[in-house]
Amino acid sequence: MLKIGMTGGIGCGKTVVAERFEKKGIEIIDADQISHSLTQPNSPGLAKIVKYFGAPVLDAEGNLDRAALRKIVFDAPQERKQLEAILHPMVFEKIADRAMKASGSYCMICVPLLLETGRSADFDRILVVDCPVEIQVRRTRKRDRVDELQIRRIIQSQSSRKEKLTAANDVIINDGDLSLLDNQVEKLHNFYLDLAKTTGS
Repeated sequence: MLKIGMTGGIGCGKTVVAERFEKKGIEIIDADQISHSLTQPNSPGLAKIVKYFGAPVLDAEGNLDRAALRKIVFDAPQERKQLEAILHPMVFEKIADRAMKASGSYCMICVPLLLETGRSADFDRILVVDCPVEIQVRRTRKRDRVDELQIRRIIQSQSSRKEKLTAANDVIINDGDLSLLDNQVEKLHNFYLDLAKTTGS
């Protein structure tokens, strides 16, 4: 089975693209969802995070206070690396397990920080969902209700648009034209099906 690693900057519309592939019967493995499940109350992942970062990352009910943790790691790169060192091995272990059990010609693994993790070699192809920065900002402001400065800081903290496009085997432009988006998904879906037959995956 082919493993397609999908990535893209914040606000590029990875979820919208993933939903379209899912409607075609393709299994979507979402790294963010896996990470979320690994940090539920009483989970080993949450225990490791609390052991390192302390009680301030918990809310009154003992759940992970994601906003508090995000602020800590965003303001301190070394702390972000520590969080990644805790979570990434567990996340990618789950991804590998899900991919091994998936059915079909290919599966799609959505990893927002795929390039930053250095795990590109885990995938047969890298699909980048791309759009102009101004669209990223506008979409994220509407979705997350955060100020523009914070969004631009997040964009700057991630691999650049140029770096993503350079690393890509395939690119989907998601600038708001839904008919164009559907056409791109259809073409790539057929390409991946043919590629899976050719490679015997």
